[in-house]
Amino acid sequence: MAVTSEAAALLSREGRELLDLLAGRQIDPDRALQLAQELRGRFPAGLVAAALTQQRLRMAGRAKFSRADSMLFTRAGLEQASSELTARHAAERFAGLGLVADLCCGIGGNLAALARAAGHVVAVDADLATLTLARHNAHVYDVGAQVTPVCADVRDLVPTGRGPAGKVRGVFIDPSRRAGERRLRAGASMPALDWCLGLAAQVRPVGIKAAPGLPHDLVPEGWEIEFVAVGRELKEALLWSPALASAARRATILPAGHTLAGAPDPAAPVPVNAPGAYLLDPNPAVTRAGLVEQLAREIGAWKIDPLIAFLAADRPVRTPFARTMQVIESMPWHERQVARKLRELGIGTADIRRRGLAGDVQQIHRRRGLQGPGSATIVLTRREGRPWGLICVPLPAGS
Repeated sequence: MAVTSEAAALLSREGRELLDLLAGRQIDPDRALQLAQELRGRFPAGLVAAALTQQRLRMAGRAKFSRADSMLFTRAGLEQASSELTARHAAERFAGLGLVADLCCGIGGNLAALARAAGHVVAVDADLATLTLARHNAHVYDVGAQVTPVCADVRDLVPTGRGPAGKVRGVFIDPSRRAGERRLRAGASMPALDWCLGLAAQVRPVGIKAAPGLPHDLVPEGWEIEFVAVGRELKEALLWSPALASAARRATILPAGHTLAGAPDPAAPVPVNAPGAYLLDPNPAVTRAGLVEQLAREIGAWKIDPLIAFLAADRPVRTPFARTMQVIESMPWHERQVARKLRELGIGTADIRRRGLAGDVQQIHRRRGLQGPGSATIVLTRREGRPWGLICVPLPAGS
């Protein structure tokens, strides 16, 4: 069954009936074949295969969308789509614009949030089947009436033109970072990043979703690059045109929405000194944004090596932008000495953090026979260019 006919089949009366029948089911691989055989007695074989795949995608989609059980996905579309949480965050910059364009909208991960923030969205995608799913998903989120779908190559459109919904006041684009099944190199996309950046010459408010690994030097002066993490998991980079930018670089931590903004300031170097009583491991969004030094200045911390992102402090700093641990041992890295110290401390369970130094905590377990009721984090890093090890524990409650 072709992709376009598959989308139509799933949205047909028979397709909806089958999807309702599968709703909520976990499609176990061991049970899938038997279930498919049972369903083929009532539904066409192609529709059964498509519905079973769709149910698996819906189950996976729950990690991103609260209404995933009613949505329709493609595998690539679900993988690239912004989550409900990150989409709401990005949409805030378009609040009150009236009409925005969601270019390369995919399965519509950003549509509901953009529609609610701006008022109306022109959803554009070159693939008709994908656009059909996006329109369905907009209705799932009760914003179908606020979405105008357009099937076209975004490069053929003039976003400033007037259409049935009025004049576009802002643009959000999520260019594909895949060519078929192949991932493109960091910074590469379809349409190309330069084309996306050029949209700001036509519509001043522009937001571009990019991969977190985007090199900073690809972002023009005047644009803001924002790295977004959910908890400590880095999710995406967002580029904001000068009309929407409020800083050179920004790190945002969701769901709380904590934000650290600024720019690297070589005129205000952060001191480098020996590890202190506490070690701070900055959030990956802070590290990618190049704002570790700014965080250090704001909380009164220092670096333990000029090239390593760990920070040190002499007091128990609590900040949403870093994980703080208490240092119970700090020493040059020698596996035997560290293993002996772990045994002395009764540490039987050890996590590991590597930054600037290779190492394998599992080898320490196997070769040194760690045992005991305690747990700790072993930090393998560098101090003034030398291998260094720290044994850390979580901050005591109330400190």
